[in-house]
Amino acid sequence: MATKEVDTLSGTETTGHEWDGIKELNTPLPSWWLWVFYICIAWAIGYSIFYPSWPWLSGYAKGVLGYSTRKEFNQQMAALEQERSVWSDKITATPVAQILDDPDLTTIATAGGRVIFANNCAPCHGTAGVGRPGGFPTLVDDDWIWGGSINAIYTTIQHGIRNTTDAEARISQMPVFGEILKRDEISALADHVLSLSGHGADNATGAKLFADNCAVCHGEFGKGNQDLGAPNLTDQIWLYGDSKAAIVAQITNPRQGVMPAWHGRLSDTEIKQAAIYVHSLGGGE
Repeated sequence: MATKEVDTLSGTETTGHEWDGIKELNTPLPSWWLWVFYICIAWAIGYSIFYPSWPWLSGYAKGVLGYSTRKEFNQQMAALEQERSVWSDKITATPVAQILDDPDLTTIATAGGRVIFANNCAPCHGTAGVGRPGGFPTLVDDDWIWGGSINAIYTTIQHGIRNTTDAEARISQMPVFGEILKRDEISALADHVLSLSGHGADNATGAKLFADNCAVCHGEFGKGNQDLGAPNLTDQIWLYGDSKAAIVAQITNPRQGVMPAWHGRLSDTEIKQAAIYVHSLGGGE
């Protein structure tokens, strides 16, 4: 039997190991640490009995309590959906214009519409509807090509613009005046269009060309026509740019933006919520 060795300085037994003349004391662990260690072992055993723990070849040990985070999540989601259904049912049953008459319902619809807008509309119209260059209109001003009333916005979202998937999509078609007018005529016409919003000087040639070719849609004074989807040319708000070059390009070979119909992608309730949110951005009529 090996003889125990005690350190003369500390009076503590050594482990018997020695490394380059350095010996290790066999100092006992603190009792509180041991108790914590034992409690942790007991806790682990108890946890593995009561809660899901060990994996098996087919499944896992479910524990005597049958607890499941997936089950708990589904229960919480079901409770949330039930709570939401109270409001969503009201939105579904209420005409979109009448939702604005109920402040509480409007608040709920706006909150839901904000999420729907962020997930579906923001890639084109920008965060909070500020628009993007290249023909994606801002929704926060008071300039509406197809109308800014809640019903008009609802219809636009529902059926879209110039798409080929919805027979009721809003349609407007600006002629390719590059095939109708000469370059100098287009230049004069662009000058007249700029003058309508206070930019540049008017000219008789451009005014006559506008009256003969553009007034039928944009109106005699360029105020636009929402029934035809013809924009107002007098408010200094431009979809494709306010420079003469941009206006000449649009007259010569107009760009025709397309918006998808959302009634096949979103529910009617979601479309109402999106319309309420867009209307709330500040430019709704």
